[in-house]
Amino acid sequence: MTSEKEEAAEPPRRLSCTKYFDALYFCYSPVHQMQQYYRLGDLDNCLGKWSALYDCLCLKTKKASEVEEILKAREKAQHHIWTFRTPNEAKPFWKKHYGHLDDRP
Repeated sequence: MTSEKEEAAEPPRRLSCTKYFDALYFCYSPVHQMQQYYRLGDLDNCLGKWSALYDCLCLKTKKASEVEEILKAREKAQHHIWTFRTPNEAKPFWKKHYGHLDDRP
């Protein structure tokens, strides 16, 4: 019979670097490079993808407990994609960016 503590505890995460390797591989593909050239006028040097893969591989050399702490700290440090505002906070933002739409006939 398992205790409540064991049930509540999250299973240890399995760190996989496959997605970082795939992203790096795709970065050097002609499709990606042409998209970058079309959108930005420059080819992608893929340094960000190399850094992400290297970081993942370095994490794989650490103890599972250390990896868990590092990943939790990174999740806390990430900003949420949406910025939530109260109606009072949102009103000036709306007026500044979209107020011209209110003046339409």
